[in-house]
Order: sequence, then C-alpha cells, then structure tokens
Amino acid sequence: MSGQWVRFSDALQSLDVHEAVRATGFLDRCLQSVAESPDEPTLLGGLLPELVTEFSAQWCGVLVRKSGWDLESEYGRQQPADWPIELLQESLDREAAGGQPIDNPNGWTVAAVPLDDSAASASVLLLAGGHLDLAQLPLLAIAGRGLSVARDLASHSDYATRRADRLAATLKASAGFAGVHEMVPLLEQIADVATDLLACDRASIFVHDQERNELVACPALGVDSGTLRIPDDAGIVGDVIRSGQAVQVDDVTTDERFNPEVDKETGYTTRNLLCVPLRDGEGEIMGAFELINRLEGHFDQDDLEALEHLAGHAAVALANTREHQRLSRSRDQLTEQVARGARLIGNSPAIIALRDTIERLANTDLPVLVLGASGTGKEVVSRALHVGGSRADQPFVAVNCAAISETLLESELFGHEKGAFTDAAETRKGKFELADEGTLFLDEIGDMSPGGQAKLLRVLEQKVITRVGGSQTIPINVRVIAATNQDLSEAVGEKRFREDLFYRLSVVTLELPPLSDRPEDILPLAEHFLGDFCVEAGRSPLTLAPEAQQRLTGHTWPGNVRELRNLMERVAFLCPGDQIEIDDLAFILAPGREPDVEMPADAGLAEATRRFQVDYIRRSIRLAANNMTEAARLLGLHRSNLYRKMGQLEMTESEQEPPTE
Repeated sequence: MSGQWVRFSDALQSLDVHEAVRATGFLDRCLQSVAESPDEPTLLGGLLPELVTEFSAQWCGVLVRKSGWDLESEYGRQQPADWPIELLQESLDREAAGGQPIDNPNGWTVAAVPLDDSAASASVLLLAGGHLDLAQLPLLAIAGRGLSVARDLASHSDYATRRADRLAATLKASAGFAGVHEMVPLLEQIADVATDLLACDRASIFVHDQERNELVACPALGVDSGTLRIPDDAGIVGDVIRSGQAVQVDDVTTDERFNPEVDKETGYTTRNLLCVPLRDGEGEIMGAFELINRLEGHFDQDDLEALEHLAGHAAVALANTREHQRLSRSRDQLTEQVARGARLIGNSPAIIALRDTIERLANTDLPVLVLGASGTGKEVVSRALHVGGSRADQPFVAVNCAAISETLLESELFGHEKGAFTDAAETRKGKFELADEGTLFLDEIGDMSPGGQAKLLRVLEQKVITRVGGSQTIPINVRVIAATNQDLSEAVGEKRFREDLFYRLSVVTLELPPLSDRPEDILPLAEHFLGDFCVEAGRSPLTLAPEAQQRLTGHTWPGNVRELRNLMERVAFLCPGDQIEIDDLAFILAPGREPDVEMPADAGLAEATRRFQVDYIRRSIRLAANNMTEAARLLGLHRSNLYRKMGQLEMTESEQEPPTE
C-alpha cells in the first residue's frame, strides 16, 4: 500500500496545479467510497461512472489478464466489440498508459491504464468513447493509481475504513496548501496538520540549505526567531538527509544519533520521534519532516505511512511556493528595472517641465508624439508615461518601425494565422495583441511605409485588428505612443507622411531637448549611469575626479544621452582605479567629433588663422567647463594673457570675462 501511495504522490508532481487538484479530487472520492462501502465490487461500481464522467468517455471497465482477458467490472451502455489486445498487453508490459483510435462505427478512441495489484500488475483500466482526449493520458494514469490505492484498501476490510479516513483527511488538508505562497506560513500550516492528523505534540519541516550546509527548521517552538538552524550532518534529521531513509525512534535516550543540544536551546524534552525525507519532483532530497512525542504510546507503521503520504504533498507545496516566490522576485525585479528605465534624470528647467507634463498625461489615454534627436531619451519618456499611469501593470511593447520591412510590418503589428504565408507554421499574435490593455510604443514612426501608415491609421480609428490570413476582427485596447527624430510636419508637406495619421498621433506632442542644451544634467546623468553599471560590473561605485567632471560638462555630446550612457558603461567596466580621471575620458574627444570651423571660400590666411584660434579657444573653454584658469592652463597661457588674446580676436562679450587678478 505504501508503495502505491508513494507512486501516486510522485506522479502528482508531474502535473500542473489544476490537474493535480482534479487527480486528488478523484482520489478523495475513491477514499470516501472505501469508507462507505469497503467491498471491492461495490467500490468499482461506484467509481467507474466517476471516471466516465471525468474523462468524457462512453464506457469504462476493468479487465484482468488470466489465460485470456476477463471483464471484472464495467460501466456504460456499449462496450467495444473487441478488446484491443495489443494495447492492453503493451500497457502492462510498459507499466504505462497508452491509447489509440479503434475501428468502430462511432469513431471511438480507447485508453488503457495498468492498475497496481497487490499480487501482480495483471489488471488494466480501459476507457472508450468518441470524445476521449488522449492528451489527458498522464492525468488518467494518475487516476488509475488512485483507483489502485482504493482497491488495495478495500481488500483489507479490517482496517480499510480507518486508513481511508486518514488518507482522506490528508488530501483535504493538503488541498489548503496550494493557496499559501509564503514559505514560513506554509511550513507552519503543514506542521499544524501533521500534529492533528498523527496525534503528536510537535512537528517541524527541515529545509536543506546546501549552500550553507545547514538544515533550517520551521516552525521551531521555543526559539525567538521561530526558525532553527543546525548543521546538515547533525542528529537524526541529518542522518535522514544523508541516507534518504525514514527513522523511527521510540526512546531518544537510547539512540546515539540524537542531538540533545536542540532540546537545551528550546527548553523542550523529546521522548520519541518519527522522521521521513522530503523529495522534490526529481527524487532529490530537499529536506526532512519530523514528528515529536506521540500523545499516546509510540509511533507505528501506520503513522510512518501517513507521514510519508503527507510529506509527498508537503514537498509539492514547498516546490510550488518556491517557484511562486521565484516568479514574484523576478516580477518585482522586472518592475523595478522598468521603473528605473522610466526615470527622467536631471534638474534642468526643461526636464523639470517635462516631468510635470508626463505626470499630467500619464493617467490619460491620449496619443502622444515624442520628438527629439537620436539618443535624447524618447523611449524613456514613453516608459515614464506608461509606468506613471493606470496601465502600469499591463504590457509595454516597443516596436522599431525602421527595423521592419514593409512586407513584414503588417504581420509584426497585427499577427498572422497559421498558413497565411510561407513560413507561417503557427498562429502568432502581433504587437497590438501583445500590448492589449497596455502601451504600444512605435519608435521611428517617420520611417513607416505609406502602406503601413494606412493600416495603422485604420486600427487607431476602429480599435480592432485582423490578423494576416484571418477574417475575424479582434478588439484591442492599447495606448499608442509614437516617436521620431524627423520633422513630421515637413514630411507631411512633402507627402512622405499621411496628414491624417500625423494629426491622429500628435494629439499631444513632447519635444526633447538635446543634451547640449541642458549641461546641468550631464553630471547627474553620468552618476546615475555609473551607479547602474558598477552594479553590473560587480565593483564598488566609481567617483568622478574634478577634471573628469569638467571634461564631461565641456563636451558637446552629439550622441546625446545615449552617448553619455555608453561612455559610462565602458568606463564602469574598464576604469582601472576607484576614481575616474581625465585620462579615462580622453577618447570622447577623438578627432572628427567636434564640428568643423566654418570658413568662407574667399577667406585669406589671416582670417583663417583668426577663425581657427577662436574655435580652438572656445573648445578649450567648453572642455574646462567655463573655468578660465583651467582653460588657460590647457592652452599653455596665463589667465590674463588668455583674456588679452580673446580681446585681440574680437571674441564676443559672452565668451570673455574681465580679469580678476
């Protein structure tokens, strides 16, 4: 009996939560039937109709292999004309469920499941019907194991009712584990169930922390933290973890493996105990389940079997809770990353005004057109609009319109049906469907083809899409944010962009200034990026030397924020010291990065020399962040001589200050 239950519990771990609930629900009904009618023929007579209903079959029966195949019990109006002998034999030989269509006027399908008998695996559960779904074979196989458990109980009528009641109570209690997604409350609930079900004083679940070579017990009554940590090679629990075998001790004072230090720490006296291993879905030991001090007498074989049953459900619940917590952490990390990616860094008047505008627009569904040069942060603004609004918990889907060819654009945006075109091997949702209830960001909208513009306009007006190769209209609820570095007004005038689409997209327009127009944001942005990339590089935060700060603020940043971000990424990974020096930034002023000096065609040598000197001095002043002393040093001049030279070159008043020496 114990082996059958263990196989049933192990098989449950291969199912998803919904299928596991169905399987345990069927076994629960099996056990109730045993408790009410422990006679095996009566049991089968009540459970076969359950299987017919559960799996949408027309007939169900149990066949026993003797000299041939004998029908032991059946339910249904019409049985198959001939038994599928090869399928029945293969099912027994492989000890696995199988199925196939059969030659039947009604187009029936049959499924065979071996039953675990106490003597030999000589019985097969056979289902047949026109609506029988072979995709449910794994679930049907587990239902067969549940039926085997019930039959075995019924064959031992002297204690069948008591064991069935205990197993039913185990199932009922374990059903409540699925709704607990926090580890400590789950362990406490499992322990409470064990103490009630098995009439003992205390119960603890030990989870193996392999990284620290420790066993973590929870609940640990008498310990302030509620959690007890012990070495994984200590005591009886450690022996169970190492050996993988259950241990029953009737008197701990006579067992040399018992560790009395735990009792000393908790102030509790242990008399007897029962401990079984916890195994995950791969059969690996993940911990141990321990019961302490039976209320009456000692633990017995029935208690051991019941604890093993409960341990199987506890292991499934623990694995599910761990996975839920992992997914929750991943979701929280992703949410944090999205939020960080939507932060507008800077204190310039332009950024302050932009943040205020985004805050007012975020909770609306108005279309927004974001304009700005490449690298100014158009996607960051779009994410900020998404994160700050009511759609924040829904998808944010970004599409680079310039990277999609016209032939693929419709499929990418609206999806396609299977077989709609060559290579359309399966139905696929488009970006609009993926972004449903959320935000769709159309980057580089100015590069969209005329045909794509027409189809996009229709979707924006009608709020429905039709997949390529399909005919069904699919309603969508998407906020659209578009962005471009082009002058769309000019494109409209030149007939390169549809006027009606332009007005549909530009209900609200946000224009992002280049980084050179907001130099006060350069250092806050640099420090922000440095912080992120130093974490990625696994190093301590870097600081910027004063000279390096001047170099950054003096640069024109033709690549805007993207250029600054890329520079900080390289520096975070490559800087040899803990402080970024000016030499670490030398390559940002590589030849060709600054604009050429404007030179009239008829300029003479003297005028050309003057213009070059003016431009060179301006660059030095910008490089020194308007610090004239530093600029003079870079030029190899005294500060007063620099002012004198600027006067000789007739540089504007804004480019020179009176000497203060």
